[in-house]
Amino acid sequence: MHVAPAIETRDLCKRFGDVKANDNVSLVVEQGSVHGIVGENGAGKSTLLKMLFGFYQPNSGDLIVNGEHISFSSPSEAMAAGIAMVHQHFMLVEPFTVLENIILGAEGQGLLKHAEIDAKAKLKGLEQQFGFDIPLDEPVSHLSVGQRQRVEILKALFRGAETLILDEPTAVLTPQECDQLFELVRLLKSRGKTILFVTHKLHEIMAVTDTVTVIRAGKVIVRTDTSSTSPEALAEAMVGSKISRAVTRADTSKGTPRISVQNVSAVSDHGHRALQNVSFDLFDGEVLGVAGVAGNGQTELLEILTGLRRVSEGSVSLTGNVINSANVYTDPIALRRAGVAHVAEDRLKSGVVASMSARENAILGYQRDADFSRNGLMRLAAIDQAANDYFESQDVRPRNPDLPIASFSGGNQQKLVIAREIARSPQTLIIGQPTRGVDIGAVTKIHDQITELRNAGKALLVVSADLDELMAISDRIAVLCDGKLVGIVPISEADERTIGLMMAGSPAATVDNVEQSQ
Repeated sequence: MHVAPAIETRDLCKRFGDVKANDNVSLVVEQGSVHGIVGENGAGKSTLLKMLFGFYQPNSGDLIVNGEHISFSSPSEAMAAGIAMVHQHFMLVEPFTVLENIILGAEGQGLLKHAEIDAKAKLKGLEQQFGFDIPLDEPVSHLSVGQRQRVEILKALFRGAETLILDEPTAVLTPQECDQLFELVRLLKSRGKTILFVTHKLHEIMAVTDTVTVIRAGKVIVRTDTSSTSPEALAEAMVGSKISRAVTRADTSKGTPRISVQNVSAVSDHGHRALQNVSFDLFDGEVLGVAGVAGNGQTELLEILTGLRRVSEGSVSLTGNVINSANVYTDPIALRRAGVAHVAEDRLKSGVVASMSARENAILGYQRDADFSRNGLMRLAAIDQAANDYFESQDVRPRNPDLPIASFSGGNQQKLVIAREIARSPQTLIIGQPTRGVDIGAVTKIHDQITELRNAGKALLVVSADLDELMAISDRIAVLCDGKLVGIVPISEADERTIGLMMAGSPAATVDNVEQSQ
């Protein structure tokens, strides 16, 4: 007996003005399978997902769900048809309990207490079927990142999802949490659920999917059984050419520290202690990676090093001069002039101004420099040239600096920010999440640029949620957990298990060859 695909698209097209984001995309996702979707930034993945989930409506083509031609005008209609999306940034209300988040918007017409009783009974069955173990009465704010993701998946199942779209699901997970997610995906599949698994990490595609579709420039390039392909073949299909690291790490020697962090503590915006007695040195000619589950002090550390937050205790020195302490504060403008560049962790919050054009964002933070202004007047030709150079060097798409930066994909926004911050070859570069949302070709280029700066004797500190990334570019990896420096691992001794255990709070004393916090 023939079983209709869970999702099928035929010649699906979506245009935004003159830009064709999806160009006759035909996709088949079989029932009870795990189907991977990969592609470069701007390839059209997000547009396709948003049409499958009802955010966008196609200009032409057909969407077929379980054999039925259908047209979604909203996400609620997609959910009613059994399609749910688990977003990279979780859609949870942190002060609410797990149970309250799950039933939010689906309480029905009766008393809330009755809805909670009915929901608990239904959730008990789902927990037994899929192996969930989440305290329903616990506020979401008390849960780990991995637990929050499971709440999102449980919420989707509670609302009757048969097909789940997982959008970059491992972006903020520890290696151990990634393994747990993969086990859950396999269990969901064994129970007849269908999974669309969207990721930039090709080893994840190989580990967990049955089939994979590659999208490039809005078109389907390849659809194949995962067992019949390789990460190298997928990467080549994504970018249209072979990918290889062009730059290797040169030998560098430690001198005096470029930045010295001594016994630093800091308070978060919410008033709790975000960093506790953290000490380390950053040397010229090295990349110091910083690992940790999101929310363990990395954001506050980046802000302290770039003048966006004052320390509450301790001090930060740049070439021996205190730049941040209880009594000394150096603002971001002064730090930029001292050769400290910053790629913000949250580009939309601190890296770009969404309402400005890409051209204006290309000089943001440097608009007062002599390159771009004279006697209070902007040097428009120089600004145009810089923006065009950045677009070309980083392959920012579409090639139109006049467009608002908000109209570019997140990955292309990141490419522009990276180009802007490395253009002056800063002596110190502080980077938060350098390749978040960036496709594999651009990842390789950004990693090469980081390595080139390191080889040139620059000092780089890189915070990343991607442990593979830190392993690829770092000389040492510092691990933060609950605001404390668990230890620093030289790259020659680093492996995923060691770093993952430290990220989860295992004391550094249990791991060999780990530098202790000074």
